[in-house]
Amino acid sequence: MEYVKLGVSGLDVSRLSLGTMGFGVPERGNTPWSLDEESSRPIIRTAIELGINFFSTANMYSDGTSEEILGRAIKDFARREEVVLATKVFVPMRKGPNAMGLSRKTIMTEIDHSLRRLGTDYIDLYQIHRYDPNTPIEETMEALHDIVKEGKARYIGASSMLAWQFAKAQHTAERNGWTRFISMENRLNLLYREEEREMLPLCKDQGVGITPYLPLAAGRLTRDWDQFTERSEKDQVAKAMFARTEEADRKVAHRVAEVAANRGISRAQIALAWLLHKQEVTAPVIGSTRISHLEEAVASLSVQLTPEEIISLEELYIPHSLQ
Repeated sequence: MEYVKLGVSGLDVSRLSLGTMGFGVPERGNTPWSLDEESSRPIIRTAIELGINFFSTANMYSDGTSEEILGRAIKDFARREEVVLATKVFVPMRKGPNAMGLSRKTIMTEIDHSLRRLGTDYIDLYQIHRYDPNTPIEETMEALHDIVKEGKARYIGASSMLAWQFAKAQHTAERNGWTRFISMENRLNLLYREEEREMLPLCKDQGVGITPYLPLAAGRLTRDWDQFTERSEKDQVAKAMFARTEEADRKVAHRVAEVAANRGISRAQIALAWLLHKQEVTAPVIGSTRISHLEEAVASLSVQLTPEEIISLEELYIPHSLQ
C-alpha cells in the first residue's frame, strides 16, 4: 500500500479509502442493498490487512448503522491511532426542526452522535456532506473550528459543492483564523468529469486533497452496460445520475472494456488507474461489497496508463449537467 499526505496537512492516508455506504442494516436508511454487520466485517478486516488505513462513512448511511458497524470493526481489527476515520454531517437524521444542515446546533449535536456510534473519542476528518445555503457560512466554519479545538475532530473536510461555495468557506475560515478544510470528497469518474473544470484546479492551487467518491460510477464502469446487479436495480439515486447521458456514457464504458481487454486486466483497475494518474487526486473512495473488489482496487495502484490510453479513455466524454 502507498501512503500520501492529505492535502497540505501532515495526515498520512492510504492511496485508497474504503467507503462504507454499502455497510449497514438493509432495512434502515435508503440503501436496501447494503451488507449487514456479519457480511461487512470480513471486508473491513481485509482492507486493514491490505494496508488501507482511511475509512469514509457518514452519519446518514443506513440510519447511522454504518458508523456503528465500522466503529466495532475498527476496535476489533486495528489500533485506533493507526486508522483515519472520516464521517460527515448535513443530511437529516430525524424529523423536525434542526434535524439537518450545518447550523451550530446541528453540528454540535451530530458530532456527539457520530462519536457515540463510532465508539471513539475523536474523528480524524469531519466533513460537511453538502453546502448549506440556509446557514451563514461564518456560523458553520466557526462551529467546525470549535469542535477541532475541543478535540472532537482532528481535521475538517468538505464534499460536493460548487467551487465558489468552497472558496467562500475557505476564505471565511482564513479571514477569521479558523480551521480550513484539508480535503474535498467530490464525484469524479470517467462518466462524470465536470469537477475538472473548476473544483480540481481550485483544490490544486489551495493544497486541498481530493478523495473522489463513485470512482467506478456505481459499478457502471466495471461490467457490460446491460448487466445488472442488486445495487443497480435498487439504487434510485445512482440511476438518476446517469439517466440523461446514457448513450454517451455507454460508449465510454465500452472504451474502458476495450482498454482492459488489451491489458488483460479488469475494467475496475483501468477506471481506478485513470483516477490515480491525476495529480490532484489523493485517495479514491472505493465502495467494496466483496473482498475481490478490494483486491482489484489495490492491484490498480500498480497500473500505469500510457498517454495514448488516457486519450482513448477521455476522448468520448461529453459535458454533463451539474449534479
